[in-house]
Amino acid sequence: MAFNEFALANETVTRLSFFFGIFALMAVWEVAAPRRARLHTRTRRWSANLGLVVFNTVLVRLTFPFASVAFATLAAQRGWGLLNNIDLPDGLALVLAVVAMDFAIWVQHVMVHAVPVLWRLHQVHHADPDYDLTTGARFHPLEIILSMLIKFAVIAVIGAPAAAVLVFEVLLNATAMFNHGNVKLPAAADAGLRVLLVTPDMHRVHHSTDNAEANSNFGFNLSVWDRLFGTYRAATRLPQESMEIGVAGLGGDPRCVSLPGMLAIPFINSGEGYAIGHGGAAGHEAR
Repeated sequence: MAFNEFALANETVTRLSFFFGIFALMAVWEVAAPRRARLHTRTRRWSANLGLVVFNTVLVRLTFPFASVAFATLAAQRGWGLLNNIDLPDGLALVLAVVAMDFAIWVQHVMVHAVPVLWRLHQVHHADPDYDLTTGARFHPLEIILSMLIKFAVIAVIGAPAAAVLVFEVLLNATAMFNHGNVKLPAAADAGLRVLLVTPDMHRVHHSTDNAEANSNFGFNLSVWDRLFGTYRAATRLPQESMEIGVAGLGGDPRCVSLPGMLAIPFINSGEGYAIGHGGAAGHEAR
């Protein structure tokens, strides 16, 4: 369809436009209505977190010959995947592919918490002592490469249309900035939104240093997966304003807010006793 051709021709411009637009909106919102007091200055943390984003972006471009939308186009040309072999209306195929990819991201997120060696990489994301929109893009380069390989495999199996991949990428970036935002929502708005979407208060539970709380609320976009699979937790034991964010054992470590330090975290902190199955996951809703 024409949207697939548009996605292939305009992927970079579309993704960057949405990224910078949502980033600006969330940054203003964080200043206007912050949920928590900051422990570190924006200059210190953002230079490290966004520096890691730039590093990862360059690495991905050097490592992979084409982006995910181009790979989806290749999959369609080769007839790979379920949706490339059944006749569905374009709109339905797009929605099904986006939902399936969102579920795959949820499964991947559970996996990086469940497998100790993968948790060593993923703890870079959790080791941020503050919590704001830049936390949502803070991942170790090795985890980014793993994520790209998983994403390509999912696209090939699903047969996701190029348009669906572009929509999913935009949604993933936007919701990651939203649900990692240091923003305060009215209680009624939060309760209404989290019926369908992951809200900042819902996902912040996942960034608690408490093991049971951190091993809950794995969703980035749709909240349904945690409810279906019993990993939903409504709230932390402590109030959102005073709960401890980060990784136990790394609190106060200056390496958590520096680019070289973040790259080194998997090799200096095992995270032993933290992954799912090594301390217990939350399988209930906190009341």
